[in-house]
Amino acid sequence: MEGISIKQELRINEEISAKEVKLIGENGEQLGVMKLDNALKIAEEKELDLVEVAPGAEPTVCRLMNYGKYKYEQARKEKEAKKKQKVVDVKEIRLSSTIDTHDFEFKAKNARKFLEDGDKVKATIKFKGRELNNTSFGVNVLNKFAEALADVGTIDKEPKLEGKSMILLINPKNS
Repeated sequence: MEGISIKQELRINEEISAKEVKLIGENGEQLGVMKLDNALKIAEEKELDLVEVAPGAEPTVCRLMNYGKYKYEQARKEKEAKKKQKVVDVKEIRLSSTIDTHDFEFKAKNARKFLEDGDKVKATIKFKGRELNNTSFGVNVLNKFAEALADVGTIDKEPKLEGKSMILLINPKNS
């Protein structure tokens, strides 16, 4: 996905195929409807590019601008937006239906750290053998886990048995 841009390239100067264009100046002022040749002359005199901004309009709308500078500004804005974007990871914590107190507290502390960093936490209990007959122990452990993290996270998906695993999803709280 790196380097793929959604927006289409704008046509500039001689690439424009319209016969008549509605021209907009570099400061946004309306210069009126004119033949393409006249618009290109004006752009050349002002040492600017003629850029097609609305090809679907009748007549086609073009603007006078420094196209290189415009493209640079767009790339910079895109880069800034990408920097501010936060990617949310899902961190998995594996528990047991017969987990000891110290192990539980240790895993809850790690999950708390993940939630504070803005990541989701997926708590999983895998049942083996006869443990599948007593899934209520797993529900109790996961509910206790959710309660221990209630101040930093909210339950996204209640404990649910999927095959031999029981899953609980916790989202970070927005603070």
